[in-house]
Amino acid sequence: MYMFQKPSPEIALNKDRQMNSSHDDVETVVGPSVVVEGDFASEGNIIVKGTVSGSVKTSRLLTVEKGAKILASVKAGSAVVAGSIRGNVKVDDKLDLLETSQVAGDIICQVLSVAPGALLQGKVTMKGLDIIKTDDETNKLFGKFKKVEDIEKK
Repeated sequence: MYMFQKPSPEIALNKDRQMNSSHDDVETVVGPSVVVEGDFASEGNIIVKGTVSGSVKTSRLLTVEKGAKILASVKAGSAVVAGSIRGNVKVDDKLDLLETSQVAGDIICQVLSVAPGALLQGKVTMKGLDIIKTDDETNKLFGKFKKVEDIEKK
């Protein structure tokens, strides 16, 4: 209960999510003391509180709680991350990186929300941008840009 203290943003966010979904929506929970080695797939919502050393796939919501670790690629319908992921992340819809999250890998998603304090190392690609198709078209729209590799060589 939050009788004498204001709930943290993470707790408030999770409370809002719980109001929008029942416990019946959660199909799989990897507990805080559990270590899963190997690929992990589900058609339902997944909550990771422990460690998964292998790819994680769900067509629905993936929640990686604070202190949890995923050490491989992730594919989900949507995701909320408060723990750490070491691998590429592909989310069909929205990816929320909370203030305690750490992601080392490339991200592909439709919508990305990054809270202050979240750590991200990798390339982010957001689906839906169809205007940039070739280098010539890019140059016409935005002018010439130097590639990161060319800048780092100097």
